[in-house]
Amino acid sequence: MERYDLVYRLYDEYDTKTLREYQEFVDVFPPVDSRVALEHWQSATEELEERKDEIRSAFAAGETFAEVAARATRDQAFTALDLEAKYGRAVNVLVLDVDETLRSAGGTDNEIPRETLHMLTEFYEAGVPIVICTGQTLENVKGFAIQGLGSEIVHSGDLSIVYEAGTGVFTPGHGADTKQLLYEDLDAEIRTVFDDVRSRVLPEAPEDLRRGCHLQGNEFNVTMKPNYETGSSRAREIIDEALIYLIDLLADAVGATLEDGDADGNGGRTLAGEPIAHWTRAFYADQDPEIRAVLESEGAYPDLDVDAVPDALEAVLERIDVAYYEADAAEIGSLELNKVVGVERALDVLDVEDPFALVMGDSKSDLRVMEWIAENDAGIAAAPEHASRDTVEHVLETDELIFDRGKSVDVLRTVYALNRLNRLH
Repeated sequence: MERYDLVYRLYDEYDTKTLREYQEFVDVFPPVDSRVALEHWQSATEELEERKDEIRSAFAAGETFAEVAARATRDQAFTALDLEAKYGRAVNVLVLDVDETLRSAGGTDNEIPRETLHMLTEFYEAGVPIVICTGQTLENVKGFAIQGLGSEIVHSGDLSIVYEAGTGVFTPGHGADTKQLLYEDLDAEIRTVFDDVRSRVLPEAPEDLRRGCHLQGNEFNVTMKPNYETGSSRAREIIDEALIYLIDLLADAVGATLEDGDADGNGGRTLAGEPIAHWTRAFYADQDPEIRAVLESEGAYPDLDVDAVPDALEAVLERIDVAYYEADAAEIGSLELNKVVGVERALDVLDVEDPFALVMGDSKSDLRVMEWIAENDAGIAAAPEHASRDTVEHVLETDELIFDRGKSVDVLRTVYALNRLNRLH
């Protein structure tokens, strides 16, 4: 019988909804020192196994179908079948963004839900390595990873952390390869620019920026964060101002490395008769419509032909990324160091030679990883419904794995079913 027919039978003939409720209760039941509670958990466990046994005895591949029914909804199971039919492969590594992907301030108190954490442990126990891929600092990520997944998983040798959007990779248990500072591979010119910006960004900032922003504790990237609730109108105002300030500070730092240019009499430099800051604004406005929109709304958009940006300046700027996250952050980073570079290094350390990854994320930096796996036929992508427009469009054009805010577990359950069903070949 075709697998589709078997899955139809599974969900038509068995009360899979109640089965999943028992499974979730057993999985995420909190540790409590209560005899009554433990007896209730034991009773639920026995009922769960009885229901699974009915399925196990009714299908030739009964264990597979019992596990699929206990984890995945009908729609998730059929999506898993479609993915298996399309790719014919199981996912062998998870590449996961954190903020607004695994956890979401909109519906989960900015904590990773317990059911999501439990599904990650299920993948770990099945031998699937986990790559946490985030713009956060290493210390932040290590802290919540140990708290949520446990020290055993974090230090198992099967988990890697790509932090600061690819400037470093941390893979405990791998000796000399445990921590790799990828930014040390950059040439001296680029490192000098970043050192210059970092040393001046707060001391030289206008008073309202010094009061309204702080620097994220990055090892390399320069990230300005609001001292207001992320997403609030005040955070939006201060980050818009911070973006323009960062671009102009970057322009000044890059200008100091160039042999060409003249002093403009105001402490800045000019190239081809225009302030370097104006050329730099024009360059990044052309790179990102969101940056252009901020510059226009603040009356800071220069009326310059981007094709006329001087070559010497463009040669440096095209290696440096300016990122804008509305009401959340303004950041500069190296385009030679991004999440793709970090993920490639992590996969190498984890010895994943032929990756077929599940990539989950919400931002433009995550989109680069999604595009990389698509170009290399190396996995599938998923995103929350509130992800950046380009990210959502990419996911919709590939496998349509869009999930609701705070419900990353839905995709994990789909992929869990995919991996189980792939064993039926």
